[in-house]
Amino acid sequence: MATSEGDNVSKIEIIKRQSRHLRGTIKEALQDGEAKFSEDNIQVLKFHGVYQQDDRDLRTQLKKEGKERQYRMMIRARIPGGVLSPEQYLVFDRLADEYTDYKSLRVTTRQTLQLHGILKGDLKTTIRTLNEALVTTLGACGDSGRNTICCAEPGDEPFREEMRHDVLALADRLSAKTKAYHEIWVDGEPIQLEEGEAEEPLYGEVYLPRKFKVAMVPEGDNCLDVYDNDIGLVAHLRDGHIEGYTVLVGGGMGRMAVDQDTYPRLGSPLCYVPRDEAVGTILNVCEVIVTIERDFGDRLNRRFARMKYLIDKRGLDWFRAEVEARLGRQLEPPRELTWRSGADHLGWHQERAGVSYLGLFIPYGRIKDTETVRLKSALREIMVSFQPVVRFTSQQNLILSGLPDEKRKAVEDVLRAAGVPLPEELSNVQQNMMACVSLPTCGLALAESERALPGLVPQFEQLFEELGLTEEDITIRMTGCSNGCARPYNANIAFVGRARGKYDIFLGGSALGTNLNERFLQAVPFDELVSTIRPVLAAFVQQRRAGEDFGSYWRRAGAGIHLG
Repeated sequence: MATSEGDNVSKIEIIKRQSRHLRGTIKEALQDGEAKFSEDNIQVLKFHGVYQQDDRDLRTQLKKEGKERQYRMMIRARIPGGVLSPEQYLVFDRLADEYTDYKSLRVTTRQTLQLHGILKGDLKTTIRTLNEALVTTLGACGDSGRNTICCAEPGDEPFREEMRHDVLALADRLSAKTKAYHEIWVDGEPIQLEEGEAEEPLYGEVYLPRKFKVAMVPEGDNCLDVYDNDIGLVAHLRDGHIEGYTVLVGGGMGRMAVDQDTYPRLGSPLCYVPRDEAVGTILNVCEVIVTIERDFGDRLNRRFARMKYLIDKRGLDWFRAEVEARLGRQLEPPRELTWRSGADHLGWHQERAGVSYLGLFIPYGRIKDTETVRLKSALREIMVSFQPVVRFTSQQNLILSGLPDEKRKAVEDVLRAAGVPLPEELSNVQQNMMACVSLPTCGLALAESERALPGLVPQFEQLFEELGLTEEDITIRMTGCSNGCARPYNANIAFVGRARGKYDIFLGGSALGTNLNERFLQAVPFDELVSTIRPVLAAFVQQRRAGEDFGSYWRRAGAGIHLG
């Protein structure tokens, strides 16, 4: 871990160290009457689940008028496994109406919700209200364990409850313990430590070098791209119970277009860990892995601070030996993994006897009302009338679970009355698309994403119809920059923002989430994206082997395919 202010570390490392375990001067800044926070507080706020943003659509005009940017805050909740009670969901729904500019909820790829467009003066009320509903924002962002995600599919098999138990235990073990959060947002008073108590026993003063992501799935169902996480846990099942986990390490999507030494990476199989009743074994292994990143991760250059770079620099054998040394025992070798599906759990399914769940498609992760589709209102009515448990998926959709079979038609009636289509009424093209938020709120965005991808849907639907691909599951993802928030680099087709209106095209990947794609073309104008992909898909139709999907075809034929 970094030690003193004289260390050769990045500026953000110094800010973290001087923040007094994430206090900074946030409490004072909430009372200063300013519309924005200082740069130091902006960095500390991320650990509290808060990003300072501004409406980039208005920047140019406000600058011409000599006015300050329209600063607003984004709040991201930490919801382990993505599960909310209907009452908790309704709190988010109400807060969106009362305090946000956009009157909407944003489902993220980490199974949680974001509220965009909150005034600085409303920040404390919003966060305190969430905490009163037993939802925290601590650790939803920042250099610590992010929201721990898990396959969202409900069911009565014992392993599903075991996974839920393990996810909650992991989220608690890897969460920040600072008292600052309650001092600032909830209680308002300093909390005294017990004698000998460390405020951050795991993270210390400087937390981790970068964000850290953990995911869990049952073997066979890679609905959340488990290989894209710093730690991926794959549950092996026996007689309906979890026998143990294969642990993957070093996954991550982020890269920078301006630095070719940065790259996306899929997790490497590290070991197999049996599950015991107390779950102590897997918790200890995950905590040890976090401490290695804490102690050895790059704190000088944040571009290379993720654990994937540490593993590639030191080697997987070194990493395994370090885990074993800290555990004090040898690790079992990882088990071979088999995957059946990477699809989301959309549509009606039997949850248990007499009870169903509905996987509902959320267009590009945005829960809102429009003139023609009143999705937000429909979900509010369903929560009040039918009381389903809400489970967000990492493909930006949600599952309404615990619905009695006899209520299925009534739920559908609410959705249809609001103009909300059921998943079976949507094309495969639309169901397999994801987009990051991007403009106008994301400060890193170079191009449109959430607002642009819908414009490609009818074009791709027509193209797939012409080529006879309507039944094909081809994943299409778009991001506004190279950071990869919508997990573009293992999609079959990805459009990654390079500049205003221009995108790099990546092809290959895997619908199972087990392969990375490769860059095909750079800086393609938005209006030419579909026409550029047309000959590639036409060649796939003509040249594919029996049973070959698009990703497998591209990885076999590559850029040398004949497009004439």
